[in-house]
Amino acid sequence: MLALAAANMGYRCHVYAPDADLPAGDVAARVTRADYADLAALEAFGRSVDVATFEFENVDVAAVRHLAGVVPVRPGAAALEVAQDRLAEKRFVADLGGRPAGFHAVETREDLEAGLAALGLPAVLKTRRLGYDGKGQARITRAGEAEAAYAAMRGAPAVLEAWLDYAHEFSVILARGIDGSVCHWPVSENRHVGGILASSHVPAPVPVLAQIEEARALAERVAGALDYVGVLACEFFACADGPRFNEMAPRVHNSGHWTIEGARASQFENHVRAICGLPLGSTELTAPAIRMQNLLGDEVHDWARLLDDPAAHLHLYGKATVQPGRKMGHVTWLSLAL
Repeated sequence: MLALAAANMGYRCHVYAPDADLPAGDVAARVTRADYADLAALEAFGRSVDVATFEFENVDVAAVRHLAGVVPVRPGAAALEVAQDRLAEKRFVADLGGRPAGFHAVETREDLEAGLAALGLPAVLKTRRLGYDGKGQARITRAGEAEAAYAAMRGAPAVLEAWLDYAHEFSVILARGIDGSVCHWPVSENRHVGGILASSHVPAPVPVLAQIEEARALAERVAGALDYVGVLACEFFACADGPRFNEMAPRVHNSGHWTIEGARASQFENHVRAICGLPLGSTELTAPAIRMQNLLGDEVHDWARLLDDPAAHLHLYGKATVQPGRKMGHVTWLSLAL
């Protein structure tokens, strides 16, 4: 989707990735399939482009730092490094005045017991790295579940989070330019199934709208502290005491896919504008109400019915294999009435 947005603006994309299944390669001008540790390939790639970016937070930080010695990389490795480690991310945000759920670092079984004593139950144990879409985490509702939760981490460093009572989940998505200018899209309410984003809804409900100002202010502090350039997403829980930070994504975000049809300038267009040093586009809505639904796993086979709906905007990602819970595409509806 970044490559398509860039092409509409007259740019040619060169995609670098180790994956054999590479949907972006179908719409890019060039593709390099190489490991992130292949420094010679990285350098050749860097010399072939004017600016580099990433759309996946598990890219190797060392590779990004090395590439930055050849070509500007926006956003930089600092944002990637913070987002890849849940513990570092929570500490970083807390230092900026944000309010994540209570947390405790877990390296050993004794650490877990200390964390449970400090935070109470229920709680969630998560791997510090490589967890997404509900992966790498285990909920602990009673003391007897602690052992299984710890075993599920398979020895990986983890962080224990206190369970929050919340009414809604929502995303703040902003774009920040090279000059420090910032724009925000309207906030979406996000609904999850099994830890995976199922749908996003704009406008968000009234309880969320009352918390947007504080959440946006924190997101801007995060972006400023990282000297961030590009699109940044910060996820929040709407709680009785205000917005509580969940996690950040240093990239265009699934909960912003609705912006392709739903905003004057999509998150993909504004990411390209930002990293290329162009003025940011308007984030004004194109309709009063918008719903985006992910097509997870076998739901993608419903494409014919969706194409028969004149109000549906269907996007299929061209992934080679269908797996349960895998995001195979999305569909967006724009409404003239709330």
